[in-house]
Amino acid sequence: MKENRQVKIKVEDLTLIFGKNKERALQMLKDGKSKKEILRETNCTIGVNRASFEIYEGEFFVIMGLSGSGKSTLLRCLNRLIEPTAGDIIINGDNVTRKNNKELLDLRRTEMSMVFQKFGLLPHRTVLENAAFGLEIRGEEKDVREVKAQKALDTVGLRGFEHQLPVQLSGGMQQRVGLARALTNDPEVLLMDEAFSALDPLIKTEMQDELLGLQDKLSKTIVFITHDLDEAIKLGERIVIMKDGVIEQIGTAEEILTNPASDYVEAFVKKVDRKTIITAGTLMYEKPTAVRFKKDGPEGTLRKMRTTGLDVLPVVDEKNTFLGFVWLADAIQSALNEEPTVARIIQDSVPSVTTEATVEEMLPLIAATKSPIAVVEEASKKLLGIIAQSALIIEATRFNQEDIHKLKEQANNF
Repeated sequence: MKENRQVKIKVEDLTLIFGKNKERALQMLKDGKSKKEILRETNCTIGVNRASFEIYEGEFFVIMGLSGSGKSTLLRCLNRLIEPTAGDIIINGDNVTRKNNKELLDLRRTEMSMVFQKFGLLPHRTVLENAAFGLEIRGEEKDVREVKAQKALDTVGLRGFEHQLPVQLSGGMQQRVGLARALTNDPEVLLMDEAFSALDPLIKTEMQDELLGLQDKLSKTIVFITHDLDEAIKLGERIVIMKDGVIEQIGTAEEILTNPASDYVEAFVKKVDRKTIITAGTLMYEKPTAVRFKKDGPEGTLRKMRTTGLDVLPVVDEKNTFLGFVWLADAIQSALNEEPTVARIIQDSVPSVTTEATVEEMLPLIAATKSPIAVVEEASKKLLGIIAQSALIIEATRFNQEDIHKLKEQANNF
């Protein structure tokens, strides 16, 4: 969880202005003038407009936007490849904007590495030599840097290609060399500027999967730039959406989809397949009324059903472990039979999921049952909430009339 992680990078009011009259443009920006007004009056362009955010240690943080949104410019400010006009960049508690040139070089060689869209490999050097290049600049001995470079090449799946030249490799493999070169330095922070956008779709998907696998093993702090919303959703723990140098919204994919902060964000995410993003944790009704197995008999169950107006309730034990559901008709019959407990009428062959389950994953669970879906803790099976089938169907069919028709057919078969 983010709240248990330390802040790795903190950006405060970061502003970048292109042009000669930066001071005047900065003052106009503080006075609330628009980007167009500032351009017209000062001939200066606002690249990044007072960006503030925090990135946690080990987080996969994605910055996205269309061309000209300022996303790549913002990334290059983090290691000061581009000099910000105002604001602060704090990494591990150290203010990067106050570092001199030597300190900046040390930062780039030891703490931060960058992977570019255009691979930037040295064509006359082998794959191993390219991967070891950063350590060579750092001044490490050849045998030491080659051992480290070989380990990085193994990590990205390039064992056996050490002595090839870049021209002998495919685009995807060349990008793997670029990633290995960044990893060879063992950086704390990995900056990736549209690293996969030049790749063919199939190779791009493969590289995304590889990167997620690497992140599971290495837990680097990754700042990833993309213009592809699907890529951002797939990779990012949290996503920044930028427009005209301004951060429009920061949040998880689910937060952005369910609560867009502006009309621009809403339009941006309109065509996303929500079924693959929205989770049980968002849809569930928390702390539902439940039948206590040892406390509530059939009569107690009926009282709770009358109070809530529901004809089905979850059953839990004394530790709040989910046991199943009881239905109204069964509870009435059990009460008429004067049965002391609800043990006989608990339906335990019912669906349950964890909070991370997506709508797409839950839809098949309701096809063969009228039961709600219980949301439980993975290990303890404690009941966290309930999802009514109606809530799931409404979310699943929000933008898809074909799904509505299919689910109506399923409902008619009950």
